[in-house]
Amino acid sequence: MASLSRDRLEAALARINDPKGEGSRAFRKLYAEEARAAADAADARAKHGHSLGPLDGKIVSIKDLFDVAGEPTTGGAKVYESAAPAKADAPVIQRLRGAGAVIVGKTNMTEFAFSGIGMNPHYGTPGNPADRGRVPGGSSSGAAVALADGMCEISIGSDTGGSVRVPAAFCGVTGFKPTQSRIPRTGAMALSLTLDSVGPMTPSIADAAATDAILAGERPPKLVLREPSALRLAVARGRLLSGLDKAVESAFDRAIFLLGRAGARIVDIDIEPLLDGLDQIHAIGSISAVEAAYVHRDVLDKRAREIDQRVVRRIQSGCKVSGADYVRMIEIRRATVEKAAEQFAPYDAIVLPTTAIVAPVIADLAKDDELFARVNLHVLRNTTVFNLLDCCGLSLPIPDAGPLPVGFMMMGARGTDANILAAGVAVEKLFH
Repeated sequence: MASLSRDRLEAALARINDPKGEGSRAFRKLYAEEARAAADAADARAKHGHSLGPLDGKIVSIKDLFDVAGEPTTGGAKVYESAAPAKADAPVIQRLRGAGAVIVGKTNMTEFAFSGIGMNPHYGTPGNPADRGRVPGGSSSGAAVALADGMCEISIGSDTGGSVRVPAAFCGVTGFKPTQSRIPRTGAMALSLTLDSVGPMTPSIADAAATDAILAGERPPKLVLREPSALRLAVARGRLLSGLDKAVESAFDRAIFLLGRAGARIVDIDIEPLLDGLDQIHAIGSISAVEAAYVHRDVLDKRAREIDQRVVRRIQSGCKVSGADYVRMIEIRRATVEKAAEQFAPYDAIVLPTTAIVAPVIADLAKDDELFARVNLHVLRNTTVFNLLDCCGLSLPIPDAGPLPVGFMMMGARGTDANILAAGVAVEKLFH
């Protein structure tokens, strides 16, 4: 017999409120009484044999950048605590409520969602579940820790350059980044109008697929059961496999070995020409920085000293890009996305380690701005490429990777979300 939603919620709330745990750093706001009412309603429906779908009664956290009616949307920033309250729930929040999800609270994040590390100087940094002295990954930091620590059953985050997949990899959970256009971003505080996407972190790919469908306003899919021997996987050899931690390299090699032994067809693929195209963008500047400078222009002009200065410096670099150069970046990206879609079409997934390194130590990064900047770029290197290429994809934990989790990233061309999820199920089954 399935456990009651109310019982599971109370267990989650107990973990959040445990003074020895990470709840105070993982969450920015709790909706305890509202969640209890939603859980009770879900249990009443279940008692009478009525279900609103696979998320009915599930305990869900939402990142601190989604609008909830009647409260300001702060995006991990103190400067927005006094902002005007949202007039309505964001569409994805409406869809979650309509599916019976029990929204337990808003999770902490990197300020403005602008870092893959997950540190926040205002509200604290939730410790990595595998080692509390290490970062959780970002920007959806609290989302990953909340899920891994049993404070919720599903976490909703956003991914601009890896902000779902990186914390999923560091914290040992599954993260899914959809093709950007499938899920509405209205009511989600933007970092990059061009690159932002909304996606879940979940215990399994089946949960990810169900959640993704609800967020997209689609019917939850019946995932096609596939065997690893039916998969066509391409390893992106080259610079994205350079500079790996030994633990990451060993875990990824073992994952490829397991897949090959199970009969998956694995080939090497050269994506260096695509990366050369993206290098042309990087030579001009950062699309995210330019667009963040627009989104947050008012507080940057008036209250920059109250914002994480590491975030401020990254955004201010976008102010130096001219309008003509910005359009040039967008046009280069458009052309490169088309080439990627064509090159990736023959494969079920392009595979790589999600991050080149395991989760770094919080204290090391806190005291050294130069180290922080360098590590942040290295952490985001593999994931950011696929946001720029408008891909969809997963990060799932590699088994027996060692004391610190390592993520296995599976990316597909835009619009191949269902195929990536089905391929992911086959890999997940093998890994377990």
